[in-house]
Amino acid sequence: MNKTGFFFHEECLWHSGGNYAFTLPVGGFVQPLAAGGLPESPETKRRFKNLIDLSGLSKDLNMLSSRRANVDELLRVHTKKYIKDFMSLSEKGGGELGRQVPFGPGGFDMACRSAGLVVSAVESVLSGDLKNAYALSRPPGHHCLPDIPNGFCLLNNIAIAVRSAQANGFVRRVAIIDWDVHHGNGTEAIFYDDPNVLTISIHQERNYPLDTGAFADRGEEKGFGCNLNIPLPPGSGDQSYIEVMKRLVEPSVDLFHPDLIIIACGFDASGVDPLSRMLCGAETFKKMTKAVMELADRNCEGKLVMAHEGGYSEVYVPFCGHAVLEQMSDSSIEVTDPLKARVDGQQPSNDFNNFVLTKIKEIERTLFS
Repeated sequence: MNKTGFFFHEECLWHSGGNYAFTLPVGGFVQPLAAGGLPESPETKRRFKNLIDLSGLSKDLNMLSSRRANVDELLRVHTKKYIKDFMSLSEKGGGELGRQVPFGPGGFDMACRSAGLVVSAVESVLSGDLKNAYALSRPPGHHCLPDIPNGFCLLNNIAIAVRSAQANGFVRRVAIIDWDVHHGNGTEAIFYDDPNVLTISIHQERNYPLDTGAFADRGEEKGFGCNLNIPLPPGSGDQSYIEVMKRLVEPSVDLFHPDLIIIACGFDASGVDPLSRMLCGAETFKKMTKAVMELADRNCEGKLVMAHEGGYSEVYVPFCGHAVLEQMSDSSIEVTDPLKARVDGQQPSNDFNNFVLTKIKEIERTLFS
């Protein structure tokens, strides 16, 4: 079987976030940061790529790039008005189209490149050219609605890739598992009435967006039952995430029996991320990767694609990403997690884990009783 693919393009790292301090626009009493910009910076992604090069893991991968997604592909997901407005503002040097989504000159082309990485990764796996694939996409996509960008997301990369593959007859049924710490509200909205796309989001409850991500939101019309939100309380760690995978995610995907599994792969549930209060470690992401690979083996001949989403610790994201790629590629090359002792030492108490497990079991009974 062919290697794991890693899709990357330098253009994605040139996307700029404007004059922000953390998630606030500079002005009034909000003083600029020394480093400047949004926490969604290129450095987490650049350092991830650098680490796999330095460790030698990239030699065990098929290192690839892609074209930009074209307008016809975008219009399968986004409205004509939104794409027109985005293109126009990009040509004028950038600006802000939605909540916390500023961008600089050339932002439209960079977002199209990001979507193109995911499109190409999906096509290469479905064609059998690759065993599985990771797309280092930036800007991210899972918050972007058909007509409204938000949460650092300008195009919904995964949705564009899914609709492209479906339109070209490469795939019919797709399961999207989103373990970014924030609710994948854009992906949910796009597929909410679609019985051929299962969307699952594991997220910190009431983090971002504040008013989305409830378990009660199960889809509508023919798509009812094909949307699953799993909101977890702040402080959830390794044990809770593994229980969620075993009790909720895996049986849901097995029942759906997809032709392809795509992971919205955010690393912001880590114990050192500035935009969340969760306690996952690099080993957590590696174990979840093993679980979804086994899911893919059972359901769709191993067809699995990871699309990079959030993760805002410049130090820790590379180690989480490296752990995922170690598992995906079955490489013997490993790097030591420098924060393992810290994250392990901060895992929640047995009482808290039991509290979360009770919530997980309640969802389990509702889903499968």
